[in-house]
Amino acid sequence: MKMKNPYDILDYPLRTEKAVREVEANNCIIFIVKKNTTKKQIKWAVEKAFDVKVVGIRTMIDSKGRKRAYVKLSLDTPAIDISTELGMV
Repeated sequence: MKMKNPYDILDYPLRTEKAVREVEANNCIIFIVKKNTTKKQIKWAVEKAFDVKVVGIRTMIDSKGRKRAYVKLSLDTPAIDISTELGMV
């Protein structure tokens, strides 16, 4: 997969109560991503799209068959700022 546009990798941020709690408690944003992407590609896409520093990524396939990426941001970039920009909060 060529990495030119970060939105080819990131589908949309998850907007559930649990996702908002993750933002507040763990400085983490949950994205639904393309199923065939790697953690390295997800990290590149988030850093490029939002100009932030990513410190960790966890991925899982949910019960609906979507791939979730739990993206933990560095402490100098509050996830609440990004979630506000995305219209989650």
